[in-house]
Amino acid sequence: MSRPVRIGVQLQPQHAPQYGLIRDAVLRSEDAGVDIVFNWDHFFPLSGDPAGAHFECWTMLGAFAEQTERVELGALVTGGGYRNPDLLADMARTVDHISDGRLILGLGAGWFQRDYDEYGYDFGTPGTRLALLKENMERLTTRLKRLHPLPTRKIPILIGGGGEKKTLRLVARYADIWHTFADLDVLAHKNRVLADHCAAVGTDQARIERSVQWPGAERAAEFVSAGVTTFTVGVSGPSYDLDEVVGAVRWRDETNPEPVTGIA
Repeated sequence: MSRPVRIGVQLQPQHAPQYGLIRDAVLRSEDAGVDIVFNWDHFFPLSGDPAGAHFECWTMLGAFAEQTERVELGALVTGGGYRNPDLLADMARTVDHISDGRLILGLGAGWFQRDYDEYGYDFGTPGTRLALLKENMERLTTRLKRLHPLPTRKIPILIGGGGEKKTLRLVARYADIWHTFADLDVLAHKNRVLADHCAAVGTDQARIERSVQWPGAERAAEFVSAGVTTFTVGVSGPSYDLDEVVGAVRWRDETNPEPVTGIA
């Protein structure tokens, strides 16, 4: 399956003491030509001052949906243990409608213990968090089919992570997009593992889009050769400097083939 290369930006909702700084960064990102605007689903900064300013993920996604016209949007990724999955399905359906069908539903097992401890969730172990994600995926996808009105489209599901026995099995069963932090050698191996899981559940592995963090223009072509078509540049507050994003968009435009026109 042939796909054009896409560029996302993850506007990390940390160290922005006024929400207006994030609102402005969303507008600048769309104007810069990105394909996707992500945030993340944490409750505290992951870098810099741990007591720094921070805003909540899904409330912002509703605002992103209203203020943008073209870009897709979503969380990279939603913490699997933070919300009732039936409620999360309803939240996703609502943002899907607000955005006229531009939501990507990003999901992961969760990993940042402070989020769990300070907000009263059971952190558990990697195994219990993955088991909960598996249970939640079944409930969430079932609820999406029962809502009234239904979503405007089949909301693309992105699953983040690289565990070969459990996470990639969930990717094979549920995901439209797989996001990984793997480098090239590891990515090639995990692609083979994912293909095996897809064969076991009857999924065409070619329909699952591969997504990674932006490795820089000098290395991005290697990842495209390995099957990656979505790259995301992470940007933190308060300044939300988009220089790297602009460079990635320029590289995308040079890389994607020109559309074929004039053929009957």
